[in-house]
Amino acid sequence: MIFKSFLVEQNINLIAEKNLILFYGENLGLKNDFKKLIQYNAPENKIMNFTQEEIIRNQERFLSEISNLSLFEKKKIYYINECNDKILEFIKENERIINGKLIYLFSNILDKRSKLRNHFEKLKNIAIIPCYADNEITIRKIILNKLRDFKGLSTENVNLIIDNCNFDRLKLNNELSKIITCFENKNIENNLLEALLDYKVNDDFNLLKNEALSGEKIKTNRLLSDTIIDPDKNVYYLAIINQSLKKISDTYKLSEQISVDEAINFIRPPIFWKEKPILKKQLLKWNSKKIRQVLEATYNLEVEIKSNVQTNKTLLIKKLLVDICELANAS
Repeated sequence: MIFKSFLVEQNINLIAEKNLILFYGENLGLKNDFKKLIQYNAPENKIMNFTQEEIIRNQERFLSEISNLSLFEKKKIYYINECNDKILEFIKENERIINGKLIYLFSNILDKRSKLRNHFEKLKNIAIIPCYADNEITIRKIILNKLRDFKGLSTENVNLIIDNCNFDRLKLNNELSKIITCFENKNIENNLLEALLDYKVNDDFNLLKNEALSGEKIKTNRLLSDTIIDPDKNVYYLAIINQSLKKISDTYKLSEQISVDEAINFIRPPIFWKEKPILKKQLLKWNSKKIRQVLEATYNLEVEIKSNVQTNKTLLIKKLLVDICELANAS
């Protein structure tokens, strides 16, 4: 039986009578929020974490674990992580033993052909909750709800937080925790918020990265001189580059089936409005072959940086950006 995630977030009692529930989708932050919500509503219960592989490899041990609960033990909640269709046979074969136990399965993306997904969607005695990527509306609601008691929460502040988390709920929750801890007086100051989010550093590098991916040679060279590259953030910089490349790659593939504008609007997680013209410009410069070349280069660079502490990390990151800019303009 399918339940909408936002309805369950508002009222966890909607699934109170379901003992076997599957959460699936790309939104790791939302799935983590559900784990916290489940624990919050059952603080007396003990949480037991397993992976699918652990259970399949040691089926008898897991069945014994859920079957032999003594009268003096706390009631247990079982989280089974990293699930896919392989777990379905185990569930069907042990339905009698599993029945009545609090078991929550967590999966990544499951397409419509997934046997596990279809099984949970069809049966009314169990539940399935899709955890799709957040959009600007849901992210904004989370911020406004978490910081509703804070003074000085302007639209500019909210946009700053949205921009910084890039629609990633997991990152958003981390940022909100920092904000709540930092502003104990519940009075948000814009300059302190920017410093807390390290916005200037992130914003400067994002600008440099975007110009390089757009093939803007003159602007890239100028920004390379002006931008501070923190050597302790090299892996973060590579992750930011890879994230942008994935966005370009996913949109490029979609644009082969629909128009570029439609692809940009359709891509998930959604593109922040001010990034759309930048992405559209970058799509003119890249194809699958060139994207693979850069991804390979970033991987090799990360390996080199991690394995050689004497490496001039700042110089290597700058060289990578120059190479990206040149490749963007290559035919």
